[in-house]
Parts: sequence; structure tokens; C-alpha cells
Amino acid sequence: MYKNIPRRLIYFLLPIFLLSSCTLDGNPYRKNSNSEWKNLFDGSSLDGWRHLGSDGQYHVENGVIVGTAKTGYGNSFLTTQETYGDFILELDVRVDPGLNSGVQFRSQSRDGDEHMYGYQLEIDSSSRRWSGGIYDERRRSWLYNLSRNSRARSAFSPSAWNHMRIEVIGTSIRSWVNGIPAANLIDDMTLRGFIRLKVPSISNDLSKEGLQVRWKNIRIKTDGLNSFKT
Repeated sequence: MYKNIPRRLIYFLLPIFLLSSCTLDGNPYRKNSNSEWKNLFDGSSLDGWRHLGSDGQYHVENGVIVGTAKTGYGNSFLTTQETYGDFILELDVRVDPGLNSGVQFRSQSRDGDEHMYGYQLEIDSSSRRWSGGIYDERRRSWLYNLSRNSRARSAFSPSAWNHMRIEVIGTSIRSWVNGIPAANLIDDMTLRGFIRLKVPSISNDLSKEGLQVRWKNIRIKTDGLNSFKT
């Protein structure tokens, strides 16, 4: 069927065809079968989650997990009951201005100690706007801030819904904010742990009493990740 097509034209069109028939690795919006993903939030209850830490408040409202900051308490966490090693996590988050939050992953806790530690995907509503950066809670502080990534800083919109993506495969950790690449690092300190939604401590700051962070559309992919590696 190609005998009447000039050979030079075939050579020109072949790369275009190949690119159009596959998806570039690293694209945060690559298409996947829904069967490859597991919803971590059913949209109506906190089944599969448990509360840890201080007495921060979590409830479900209109298909959204709502966390409310309270004075006089420390950090509060809503944690998965399962641990995860390699995965891709996607969620939508909305945070009130002035409240910093985060999503911990491969998170750990010590026996008899309610303090959580480990990697954290930052949710930062301050003027610094480091949402999508990677912070190491109670260990090494910032592993990858966004001081040199102005495009990612501009991608996050305080008071609006933002789509966050984190790929954690082996020692590779990468994140996106609304489709814009944010963090990209290699680290091997912890290779498995919990996923935890965080309501931060506001100490006795009455101006932040009642501020909220909201999460929805939380899903995870744990199988068939080889094709996502660089």
C-alpha cells in the first residue's frame, strides 16, 4: 500500500506517527486505564483512614475531606492504614490563605511517639509559594525547595483547587503542580511508609483559628510503574 509513496516522505512521517502513538514519560496527565488506579477516598466517609497526632478536626463535606486548624494543638494527621513503597499519587487540594499544609508520603512514626517524620509534599499558601517542594519532616528540613523554580511557584493558586501529583519510584521523587514540574530529586533514606494528610500546628495564633485545608479526588497507582521510570 506504500509503493506509490516517495521513500523520503515515509522517512519524514514515520517519527511523527511514532510520537503520536505513545505518551512521553513524565507527563503528569498521561492517559491511564481507570482500573490501574485505586481511590484512597470514597467521597463520603473516612473509611481507610485514621487520625493521629493532636486534636485537629477532619470531616467529610460534599465529597471533600476538610481539615480545620485549632489553636493550642500541634500538627495533626489523617493517615492511610496501609503503607506504600513505589507509587504515583494524585489529588486535588485547596488551602485557605495563611495556612501551610502538606501530604506526607513514605511517612514514619516511632513507637510511643505521636510525632510523624519523613517526606512531605509541601502545600504552601504563603507569599513564598513553595507548593510542590519536598520537605523532610522532623529530620533534614528542605530537600527540594522551589526557590529556583519560578514557573512551579506561579502554578499554585491559593484559595483555588490545585491538582498535585507525586511520583515516588525507587529513589526517584518527582512532583507536579497543576501539570507544571516542581521537584525532582534522588533520595534513599526511606523507601516505604504511610500517606498522611496534614493540618499544621498554629500554636496560639488566633488569626489562623478555623482556617481549613481541603482534599478530594485522592487516588494512587502502585502497579505497572516501570514505564514511568526515567
